[in-house]
Amino acid sequence: MSINKSALAFASILLATTAIGTSAALAQAKVAIVTPYMAQPGTQFYVEAFEAVAAENDWDLNVIDTAGDVAAVISRMEDLVVQNVDAIVINVDPTQVSAGLQAASDAGIPVIGMDAGADPLLVTNVTSNGYAMAAETATYVADRIKGAGNVVMFVFEAFPPVQVRGVVADAVFGNYPDIEIIDRVTPDVSDGGIADSRAKMEAILAANPEPGSINAVWAAWDQPALGALQAIEAAGRSGEGIVITGIDANPQAREAIAAGGNFEASVAQDFTGIGTATAEAVARVLAGEEILQTVTYVPTKLVTAANAAE
Repeated sequence: MSINKSALAFASILLATTAIGTSAALAQAKVAIVTPYMAQPGTQFYVEAFEAVAAENDWDLNVIDTAGDVAAVISRMEDLVVQNVDAIVINVDPTQVSAGLQAASDAGIPVIGMDAGADPLLVTNVTSNGYAMAAETATYVADRIKGAGNVVMFVFEAFPPVQVRGVVADAVFGNYPDIEIIDRVTPDVSDGGIADSRAKMEAILAANPEPGSINAVWAAWDQPALGALQAIEAAGRSGEGIVITGIDANPQAREAIAAGGNFEASVAQDFTGIGTATAEAVARVLAGEEILQTVTYVPTKLVTAANAAE
């Protein structure tokens, strides 16, 4: 079979032109991140990592912080639909912004979750395995208090990645008939969560003044754990051996764990990995790839005094 050299040359030029066009389209992509949780260290790390990938790809990136206002996420998503962006990333409970998701879907704009939650209108949700993290820290608490004692839980059911942690911890503690959950607290997170958690823990300590009346504090993320630690230390009760665990292993938590006090363990999420993987998912979608995984998990690691300085 003979090959028409002119046709072959034309095909080569066409393929090169197409590749250049695709690359240019990716470089000119308009992408937006919308979150109400920029006050949280984890979200800040996600966004920074995402921004680095966006800069490498020369995307036109718009980061929108609604400062704790979940309802405002919907209107901002609707604004982005009008602006005809190429992709939207959300860091919020998707069930609370369903109108925004629907608007994006109707416009054919892909929405990717960055530590958000599962939803049929999301392309994928990039996150840590909250089930595994909560089981690890709850089991740590149960082991440390030898399967018996009073536990205070700090939870946050308005955000799916955190909500599932409380559900799993409840299940773990429920396997120990001698463990009693004496208080279940949802702190105000508008300022990050430490101050209100401290205030609420101070009230719990005042209501349980006897030494040994509180054996552990399980927190679904580090900010409440840090607030509880401050309250325990300020009340002069750090010597009672109250075990505290968190999740995230942010720098302040690592420092507290390394100090060898009541805050004993957390689970390190790879925030940079989540932000990077989310950006990579956006790049794949912009390139026309279909992502089959509805959830993309990024690995985690238990942090104790033995490795907190790493």
